[in-house]
Amino acid sequence: MDFNTGNTGFMLLATSLVMLMTPGLAFFYGGLVGRKSVLSIMMQSFVSMGVTTILWFTVGYSLCFSGDVGGIIGNLDQAFLRGITPLSAFSGEGRLPLLVFVAYQMMFAIITPALITGAFANRITFKAYLIFLVVWQLFVYFPFVHMVWGGGFLQQAGVLDFAGGIVVHAIAGMAALASVLYVGRRQVEESGPHSIPLVALGTGLLWFGWYGFNAGSELRVDAITALAFLNTDLAGSVAAVTWLVIEWAQKGKPKFLGLLTGAVAGLATITPSAGFVTPVSALIIGIVAGAVCYIAVALKNRRKWDDALDVWGVHGVGGIMGVILLGLFASKSINPSGADGLFYGGGSFFVKEVLTVFGASIYAFFFTYLMLKAINRITPVRVSRADEESGVDSALHGENAYI
Repeated sequence: MDFNTGNTGFMLLATSLVMLMTPGLAFFYGGLVGRKSVLSIMMQSFVSMGVTTILWFTVGYSLCFSGDVGGIIGNLDQAFLRGITPLSAFSGEGRLPLLVFVAYQMMFAIITPALITGAFANRITFKAYLIFLVVWQLFVYFPFVHMVWGGGFLQQAGVLDFAGGIVVHAIAGMAALASVLYVGRRQVEESGPHSIPLVALGTGLLWFGWYGFNAGSELRVDAITALAFLNTDLAGSVAAVTWLVIEWAQKGKPKFLGLLTGAVAGLATITPSAGFVTPVSALIIGIVAGAVCYIAVALKNRRKWDDALDVWGVHGVGGIMGVILLGLFASKSINPSGADGLFYGGGSFFVKEVLTVFGASIYAFFFTYLMLKAINRITPVRVSRADEESGVDSALHGENAYI
């Protein structure tokens, strides 16, 4: 096979960028929690890199992209990457080694369950999290990757998701909400983020990595790659400013943390449509993301849901809203491989996108809730009050971030 070296080099870079997002998420979440919980929340992101890599190599890739069982899941024909050699070619148009695609998709698998961890910060035992990590991948993430991207029935039905609005953000965000409702509120209140500069560092790494996340999802270098790159930056920037302005008007002062949170909300919301909409649409999506996710977080606060790091309000609501907006703004005039949304005469496409994202969200919510109940029968899911008071870093790991 005569591989395209330009596309291959770009996709290796994009893969590296998406890998960087997981440490970025660790810094982002680490800054948001209290001083006695930093290592615990960061470790939950980093351990996903190890555990998910093993899971992906053994069965994950095969379950997502090999064969098809009922349109829901793949088979185990390529477990342990059986039959894949350095000369195996990816079947798409980019003339890539298949191993590059395997590695790129693995980075998505690593970060998706790590997103959920912000919801139950300070409250979950490490053993329970490890079980959660494996089971959630097998029964939620892998099936949706196959259904939407791996030849399953949703892909066959024409459902689009450019880089993970359904597959990553919606299902992770709704799993986070289920986790919050099952695990319950923290028994020991924290004073708030212990290091906003750490949050800023994490946001910068996430934003940087998101170019690989979104632009890389074209899987080759062409005009759509550039479009996805620009749309990603537009939506993130506009959402950041939108959140800043709303919070400034509400609270009387411009908040740096609000600016950072708004940026992540915009980046999550543009993800499903980055390569399917015009830059003007991306700008509108950014405004909607900043406003709607701000309202979602305010609603969460009023209802006293202890989503410690606003995973549902930012990733869940952002992902769902992004898919709905894709159903409105998608245009074949900008990407002939896409679809026409409702505003361009594609009513049926809009209905498919809405039904899919809500169906996926409902499944992820209920499966996660029931899974946590089952895990709790095996090992306690929640840490004790004494461990919360002493700090989960010391209680669970015997380490402290600060002397």
